[in-house]
Amino acid sequence: MELSRIDRLILESYVPVIENLAAYLGNSFEIVLHSLEDYEHSVIAIAGGEHSGRTVGAPITDLALDMLDDLSRGHSTSLYFSRRKTGEPLKCSTIAIRGEKDRIIGLICINMYLNTPLCDLIDALRPTAGDSLSFYTHETFATDVHDLVSTTLDSVSAQVHEDASILPSNKNKAIIEELYRKGIFRMKNAVGIVAELLDISRNTVYMHIRNYRRAIGDE
Repeated sequence: MELSRIDRLILESYVPVIENLAAYLGNSFEIVLHSLEDYEHSVIAIAGGEHSGRTVGAPITDLALDMLDDLSRGHSTSLYFSRRKTGEPLKCSTIAIRGEKDRIIGLICINMYLNTPLCDLIDALRPTAGDSLSFYTHETFATDVHDLVSTTLDSVSAQVHEDASILPSNKNKAIIEELYRKGIFRMKNAVGIVAELLDISRNTVYMHIRNYRRAIGDE
């Protein structure tokens, strides 16, 4: 199959997905990105390849080839159980990637090794001392934009008001600048919500945003 430049860019965009998904799921998974441009060397990215011995440049599997017709008929994913050459059981998923003209141009294959010791699975679910993931990061799972903005504002406001180095007259300015750094004003209607919650005018919010952007050269 000949792929277009757009098709190749679409496939390349999945490479960091493979890497980050593997880091998220842990060492009991093998995750493979296939390009259908060259069946003989279809693997263009792989994480956990030590499980199967495959590397970039390996061919597509016979089962993946067999699935292509079903996937082309509209099935976006296929779940199944399989076995390694050594007989060890796998739980597998094959996901179709579509490019220009709705053609299937690649596959993401996720293989979970079911004989993975339970302790290894548990270790992959929790932060480890000395690991870059050994801390918990605050994240707001809001139900709507107002909830997201108000929750973030509450957190920022608490930090600003605890900072004795910030004059009372500059508290709102500092809050708005920190909200800007956090990207809150990318949200539609965020200026109005912030103005309402801080009991100031929208023009005041816009003024602080403009002054801050000018100060950091972001105009």
